[in-house]
Amino acid sequence: MYFTDRGIEELEKRRGEEEVTFEWLAEQLRTFVDLNPDFEVPVERLATWLARLDDDEDDDE
Repeated sequence: MYFTDRGIEELEKRRGEEEVTFEWLAEQLRTFVDLNPDFEVPVERLATWLARLDDDEDDDE
């Protein structure tokens, strides 16, 4: 397990039963970057990766 997996595990344990919208998630990411500007690039990469998840499936057809 990577060190960062602990945070993911905590997120899943504490909030795993909740349902959220991508609009809500986007707002939380914006707030996080506003409070932690050093993490702007990794958050942007994560957001882009999430936004393009289906692109790989389209390319296989």
